[in-house]
Amino acid sequence: MASRPPPRFVVRRHDDTGHRRRWLWLGLAWLGSLLAIGLVVGALARRANPPAAVDNRQQRALLGQIDDLKQQLANLQRAAQVNEVATRSLRGTLAQREEELNGLRADLGFYARLVGGDAQRQGLKLQEVKLQPIAGSRGWNLGLSLTQNAKRGEEVSGHVLVSVEGLRGDKVARLDWPALGDTAQKDGLPFRFTYFQQLHGTIVLPADFRPTRLRISIRPDGGAALDHAVAWGAALSGNITTTVGDHDAQP
Repeated sequence: MASRPPPRFVVRRHDDTGHRRRWLWLGLAWLGSLLAIGLVVGALARRANPPAAVDNRQQRALLGQIDDLKQQLANLQRAAQVNEVATRSLRGTLAQREEELNGLRADLGFYARLVGGDAQRQGLKLQEVKLQPIAGSRGWNLGLSLTQNAKRGEEVSGHVLVSVEGLRGDKVARLDWPALGDTAQKDGLPFRFTYFQQLHGTIVLPADFRPTRLRISIRPDGGAALDHAVAWGAALSGNITTTVGDHDAQP
């Protein structure tokens, strides 16, 4: 009997379960590889860039510190302004009190001399000199106070001549009373009193003249002249500063 050739086609039962299992394992492997890659990429990203939540917290903390520093700076600026205002006010008050004190001292000296508190018979004296500028001009209002001790009880009269020393250009110059005073008072400022008298006059200086000192000559009738040198700045403040050698007339 002749042998049969092998069949060209073999019919087998198809195994669906094994096929699906292989595809399942392949899918799981693919997902695992993707997960591993994602974890690696996430780790690298976290190292390169901190999480956004951490950045936001740090930013809020820094902004809070900046706001606190700004508030502290504003508080310090306000405190400095308050201190500056208080300091200016205090300086103004002290200057006013000093001016009042100087005025009281001058008044005390004036009245002490007038009543003769030192029990001495004193003669004619220049008690006060004041200069006040006339706005918009080269003119100055001049005020002089003359006194003598009340114990004398005698009337005194005479004239006061004023001259101004200073600089004219680079040279020392002196302007005498005829060049300064009113032509109606060419002989000087007249005085006549028993106890005290205030004299007033006006002087005018050239534009190129810089005053440094007043020379005041008090000339009582029938008596020796009294010569005083008063610094220009002292006359502006009302404080008399006489030079060495100045003297008062004695009885």
